[in-house]
Amino acid sequence: MDMLWSGWGDPAKAAPLPDAVTDLLRRLLGVTPREGGPAALADIEAPAPVLTDEAREALRKAVAAPDALREDAESRIRHTRGKSTPDLLRIRAGEVADLPAAVLLPAGHDEVLAVLAVCADHGLAAVPFGGGTSVVGGLAPTTERPFVALDLRRMDRLLAVDEVSRTATLQPGLRGPRCEELLNARGWTLGHFPQSFEWATVGGFAAARSSGQASAGYGRFDEMVLGLTVATPEGTLEAGRAPRSAAGPDLRQLILGSEGALGVITAVTVRVRPLPARRIYEGWRFTSFEAGTAALRRLAQDGPRPTVLRLSDESETFVGLAQPDAIGSAELPQDPGCMAVVGYEGTEEETAARRAAAREVLLACDGEYLGEEPGDRWEHGRYNAPYLRDSLLDAGAFAETLETAAFWSAIPGLYAAVRDALTTTLTEAGTPPLVMCHISHTYENGASLYFTVVSAQGEDPVAHWAPAKRAANDAILAAGGTISHHHGVGTDHRDGYVREAGPLGIRMIQAVKAEIDPSGVLNPGVLVPVR
Repeated sequence: MDMLWSGWGDPAKAAPLPDAVTDLLRRLLGVTPREGGPAALADIEAPAPVLTDEAREALRKAVAAPDALREDAESRIRHTRGKSTPDLLRIRAGEVADLPAAVLLPAGHDEVLAVLAVCADHGLAAVPFGGGTSVVGGLAPTTERPFVALDLRRMDRLLAVDEVSRTATLQPGLRGPRCEELLNARGWTLGHFPQSFEWATVGGFAAARSSGQASAGYGRFDEMVLGLTVATPEGTLEAGRAPRSAAGPDLRQLILGSEGALGVITAVTVRVRPLPARRIYEGWRFTSFEAGTAALRRLAQDGPRPTVLRLSDESETFVGLAQPDAIGSAELPQDPGCMAVVGYEGTEEETAARRAAAREVLLACDGEYLGEEPGDRWEHGRYNAPYLRDSLLDAGAFAETLETAAFWSAIPGLYAAVRDALTTTLTEAGTPPLVMCHISHTYENGASLYFTVVSAQGEDPVAHWAPAKRAANDAILAAGGTISHHHGVGTDHRDGYVREAGPLGIRMIQAVKAEIDPSGVLNPGVLVPVR
């Protein structure tokens, strides 16, 4: 099943906002419905394919399946850009001038190599396409040359499981649910459950340095990766032959987070864990975001470490975004404070022991135990927030997310700086926002902040958001945060990444790219500027 071309996920799962929420948006933020709905797919006029006859024939020879080269309008529109709010607003308006010239569906590593060779020979660019879930412009290359979308959905197998070493080798086109299904059948789990889980792919997890909602227990995806096979225009790179090595810089870490700009990942070897016998999630209340942050820091630094550890600020808790399925519910408390979701996974014995020990810590930090119901609600709605964004757009609101991370000592200043930048910029533009935040991932030395912004759309929603996004990026860098914790760089964060990495760091990456991609085939303009 394909994702909704003009929104998120399965259209059958989308639902209109409750009347109470629509009324709140109108009263507090001045949100009014926009005239007309999204363009119909059949009504969008896509530019004609631009492949030369020679390039088309060479691409046909590179991929074996008869339908592996597609130039029809619908296929190309479905592979245009990603799923950020500006991406969706543009495509809902029928703007597809930057769509790919063709869509290729290779069946294996050798076909990917062949496609990249053809692209180099015929002046084409190639954009690896997994689940299409990028929210940072990772599928929007900066190039005037035609480009093809390299859809990896046919490369979706579990290649091997090493029961002794507890590793699995996966192809990049495996979506999250299918990956878990295949591993669970053998008694294993990857434990990687980002909000995009239902649609994102293994290759995308690696290419964007994804981080799942259970990262406190299982770690980030880049921590799970032990080996990579990568196709480049200059040949094949195999990286990782042992769990750790002192044989020079770790080339795995060079590819992880490179977003297709340094190669196309065609296989990933990951560590796996035994399928947990017990999963339990519960809710805790803190009187302030400061108090809740201190409690999370204590658990992250001194233990015991839960599997899931998240904290919503006052605004996010009040609205109900900590439990997306509860938004608009009369059951939400009038003075909710700050909601934390704490989860434990593992054997019955270890889960009970960690839960009891963590409970003592949270109580000592003045946390109020709310029972399992809030945790169950969070688990039930953990992948639903993107659908809520579509409903907000339908109602005339603008809704977008951004995230960052910093050391614990910098978290309070970073939180305040980003909130102030977003609030000030959008208010001065005439659309005062609601800015919400949660701590989504914790480490011994720091944490990630994930912001959600809702406002009226303004006359030109994409142009309206751009100054606010720039202000937030400036605030992040000035306050000591990283430009992205798990969404990636893409084109949206490229300028911020240039500032964060510094001139020498960027030249180093560009030098590597020039060596393995001398023709500039791979996702040009994504991650680093075109040289």
